[in-house]
Amino acid sequence: MRTPTITETPAGAAAFDVPAWSGTVRVDDTALAVSDTGGTGTAVVYLNGSYADQSHWRRVVADLGDGYRHIRYDERARGKSATASDYSFEATLRDLDAVLDARGVQRAILVGWSYGAMIAVHYAERHPERVLGAVSVDGAMPVEPLDDAAKAKVRGLFARLSPLFPVCRRLGLAARMSAVQHAEINLELIDLSAPAAFLPVLDRLTVPTRYVLATGGNLGADEKTIEGLRAVITDVAADHPHIRIAAKVPSNHSKILRKDHRAVAATVRELATAPRTV
Repeated sequence: MRTPTITETPAGAAAFDVPAWSGTVRVDDTALAVSDTGGTGTAVVYLNGSYADQSHWRRVVADLGDGYRHIRYDERARGKSATASDYSFEATLRDLDAVLDARGVQRAILVGWSYGAMIAVHYAERHPERVLGAVSVDGAMPVEPLDDAAKAKVRGLFARLSPLFPVCRRLGLAARMSAVQHAEINLELIDLSAPAAFLPVLDRLTVPTRYVLATGGNLGADEKTIEGLRAVITDVAADHPHIRIAAKVPSNHSKILRKDHRAVAATVRELATAPRTV
C-alpha cells in the first residue's frame, strides 16, 4: 500500500491523497466488506437498501467520477459481509461509525437508498460533526405504525417466502438471515418511521439533507400509499430549512438507482459544492 501524500484542494486546504483500498472492517462479532476508491476528493459513503449490496451504487459512482472518494460497504449478512448475532438498527449505526473510523474519514456525505436513507438521516442527526450532508434516495419518510395483527401478517409473509431466499439473495432481495430476522428488521424500521418517533429526528437535524423521490409504488405498498408518504416528507421539508426535495424522478423505488442515478449524482454534487461550516 502506498503512503498517503498531501495535496492542495481547490479551496487551498490540505487534503490527504488516500490510496484505494478494499478489505474487511471488523465490528462487534462480524466483518464488513468495504471498498474505498481513495483520492483527495470529498468522501461519499453509500448506504444500501435492506438487502442490497454495494454493487447497486455503481452507476452513481460512475456519474460522479474520480473527483470524489467513494466508500461502499455491504451490511451484515448482505453481499460479501459476514453474518452476525445482531441485525438491529443500532447495529447499522455502529457499522457506519466503524467504517468511517477504519478509513480515517472525518466528514462525509452520506447517501442512502431505502433502508440506507434511514441510516443516513439518523446518523446525521446524532453526529452532525461527521456529516457534510445527507441524501435520502426514496427513503426516510414518516410511516404510520402497524398494529399487532399487521405485524403478524408481515412475520407470516416472510415465513412463507423463506424457501425463495437463496434465489432472492442473488437479486438483492434477501440476506443470509432467517425468516424471523428478515421480518424483525422490517418491523423495527416501520416502528422507527412512525411520526412520533421520526419527526423529532427531522426536527433535530442540522446538516443539509436532500431527498430524491421516486414515483409509484414498491414491493411493499401500492402507489397511493407510497405517494402519500412522499407528500408528507415534502410538507416536512417546507418547514425545515435544512431539508429540501432535490428531485422527483419518474422511476419507481426499485429502479431509481438504475434509471435515475444521474439525479442522485447531481444531488451529491450540490451538497459537495455548497458552503460548509466547521
